[in-house]
Amino acid sequence: MKVILKDDMENLGGFGDTVKVADGYARNYLIPRGLAVRATTGNLRSLEAQKEARQSKMSKLKEDADRLKCAIETVSLSFSRKAGEDGRLFGSVTSMDIEGALREKGYNVDKKVILLDESIKALGDFTVTVKLHPEVKAGIKVSVAAE
Repeated sequence: MKVILKDDMENLGGFGDTVKVADGYARNYLIPRGLAVRATTGNLRSLEAQKEARQSKMSKLKEDADRLKCAIETVSLSFSRKAGEDGRLFGSVTSMDIEGALREKGYNVDKKVILLDESIKALGDFTVTVKLHPEVKAGIKVSVAAE
């Protein structure tokens, strides 16, 4: 069955793409959850109008993310934690700690967009990536010192 995606799906495609999927997948999963509609001429026409509206909305969100990126990249965060003699922390600095520090400085950033492979468990200076938009990423300087 051919369907039009109403949302970005990681393994299928992006918003507005027409894809061919199994009938059961479309009837039982995509269509009931509002992720897709059948590919008819009427739906294709209405989708074009939705695409234009989404395009303008996405460009505005990207502009906002670019402004936030310029402001947030000037921020430098510092944490002090107890550490051993070899420079290893007894605790760690997590994305939740970074979120709290950014919130104190006036930036409302969700911890889910702070990209840390694993918690910071050593003393030193690090650069942490924040994904503000699918196309915009910012780097924050984080320094961890011993208490």
